[in-house]
Amino acid sequence: MESEQPVEIEVNGQRSRATVPVRTSLADFLREHLGLTGTHVGCEQGVCGACTVLLDGRSVRSCIVLAAAADGRRVRTVESLADGDGLHPLQEAFRQHHGLQCGFCTPGFLMTLVEVLGERRGLDDDEIRDAISGNVCRCTGYQGIVEAVRTADRTWDRSVEGEPE
Repeated sequence: MESEQPVEIEVNGQRSRATVPVRTSLADFLREHLGLTGTHVGCEQGVCGACTVLLDGRSVRSCIVLAAAADGRRVRTVESLADGDGLHPLQEAFRQHHGLQCGFCTPGFLMTLVEVLGERRGLDDDEIRDAISGNVCRCTGYQGIVEAVRTADRTWDRSVEGEPE
């Protein structure tokens, strides 16, 4: 019988407590225990990037991080980006530049880029491509994503952005 462990994780500014099997991934915790299905699970090996979330402000593959390892920490998911009916500047740039097609990989790209653009401005195309190299998209060809990142870099007022309290 698999043992269980209590966890308390701050997710998008809200404390969440649960007792989960010790092998529960952070992705499964978010999706199954909290109903936050914006975090997509693709390869389940940490390769495709679809499940990327921010853990204490750093991007991680939630399919290979155990929920128990996130105990006492802060997680931010794609659900935290939009503000009511308004899209986050990065989401709006993806929409404007057709940076998504099927949308499966998009949450992972967005969360990766929230970290990258939160730390650096003025990335050139090669730096953008390097930043997103850990995220796989089979639909777009990446050019729309690169254009979206350039636009978001210019339009996103980072002074109003921050980790949820």
